[in-house]
Amino acid sequence: MATIVKIPGTSGDSASNSVERHMGSSERRPDRNLLVRFREGDRDAFTTLYRAHFPAVFRFAFYMTGDRIQAGEITQDVFVWLIHHPGDFDEERGDLPAFLGGVARKFMHRRQQSDRRWLPLDEASIAGRDSSGGAEFARGLELQQDVAELRKAIATLPVRYREAVVLCDLQEKSYEQAAEELGCALGTVRSRLHRARELLVRKFQWKKEGQKC
Repeated sequence: MATIVKIPGTSGDSASNSVERHMGSSERRPDRNLLVRFREGDRDAFTTLYRAHFPAVFRFAFYMTGDRIQAGEITQDVFVWLIHHPGDFDEERGDLPAFLGGVARKFMHRRQQSDRRWLPLDEASIAGRDSSGGAEFARGLELQQDVAELRKAIATLPVRYREAVVLCDLQEKSYEQAAEELGCALGTVRSRLHRARELLVRKFQWKKEGQKC
C-alpha cells in the first residue's frame, strides 16, 4: 500500500503559499545584534545563530540534493563561510534566513559544476501538454508516491525548477519570500513552480503507465 504524501502549499492559491510571514525589522534585529557580537569576539553569539538557523539551511540543502550527507556538508560550508564573512549580511536587503539560503545555493551550484549528478527531466517530450493545477498535483502525489520517491523525483528537476518547489511547496515560503531568496521576479517564481509541478506530475504518470505494462 502506497504511503500517502502531503506537500504543503500546492493548492495553487497564493494565500496557501504565505504560511511563513515576512520578518519585520524588530524580528531581524536579534540576528543583526548576534552578528555584531560575534564580530566583536563573542563565540556564544555565533553558537546561538548556528542553532537557530542550522535546521532551515539543512532542510533546504537536503530537499535540493536528496542526500543527507551532502546536505550536511553544504550546511557546514555555509556556516564556516559565515564565520569568515559576517559583515556580508545586510539587513536592509533582507533577513538572515534568506541570506543563508542564498549562500547555500551558491555552494550547491559550485558542487554541481564539478559533479553533474542530476539528470534533467526531458522537457521537450512533454511540451505543449496540458498542465495540472496545484490541487490535482497534490492529490496525484498522495495516491501514487511515497516520500522517498518524491525526493528522488524532485532531485531530477532542473535546478531553477527544483528551487521553486523546495522553497514554495516544501518549505512553504510565500512567492515573495522565494523571489527575494532567488533574486528574481515574483512572476518568475510562479512560472517556475508551475513548470516544476507539471514535470513531476508527468514523471509520475509515466512511471504508473510503465508499471501497467
